[in-house]
Amino acid sequence: MPAHGPLFGAKQTPLSRLRLEMRLRWLEPEDAEDLAKFEALIAWKDQRFEIDDEALVRQADQGIAEIHNDFVRELVIWRLEMRTLVAALRHRHAGGLAPSERRRWGFGRWVPLIRRHWGEPHFRLERVFPWLPEAKRLLERDDALGLERLLLGTVWTHLERIGAEHTFDFEAVVAYVACWDLVARWTRYDAGAALERFAHLVEAGLHEGRSAESQTGLGTGLEALETLLAETAA
Repeated sequence: MPAHGPLFGAKQTPLSRLRLEMRLRWLEPEDAEDLAKFEALIAWKDQRFEIDDEALVRQADQGIAEIHNDFVRELVIWRLEMRTLVAALRHRHAGGLAPSERRRWGFGRWVPLIRRHWGEPHFRLERVFPWLPEAKRLLERDDALGLERLLLGTVWTHLERIGAEHTFDFEAVVAYVACWDLVARWTRYDAGAALERFAHLVEAGLHEGRSAESQTGLGTGLEALETLLAETAA
């Protein structure tokens, strides 16, 4: 699959979601199932906000227990623990009190420590998570884009590190798909890149539409238009 390149220099994903899905069809059924669980567990856009925190944590526990691959399981846990820390920062910044011990509000091993050190600037976890002080500073400045850039960059660096240990295996595919998702998210934040991608996809769709009769199967024109619809709806 085509290389991603740098996250923050990207103007568009290295390939469309449709083409990515076409390549993922070659996965073994068990691996495909694990990848689907991974994406479902970490995808914000698929979360149902009418479900309370405890139900979401239970769903996460159940989903993680069903994952066969250790690499995938550990990556999901890492992402959800990071998400819990960010949620705690946001909740406290909004004036929220420390969560009750009787309520499951977050995921992972750090929940009791966060509750115990709620009054500490970084929950005494800045050595474990060096990005926490900067995240707190950006949150206090109401710099939403800066905070998103920090968090995406932190995840990207982690994926590059763990992905470097794998080549031509399922774990490498998981890291690639996770990086693809980060590029897709970041380019949606970049207004200039989004407009450039929009124009490119429209032109590709029109161009390929003109030659559709000579195409085999769906053709890249329909792929471009499908990508355009998916991205503008996101």
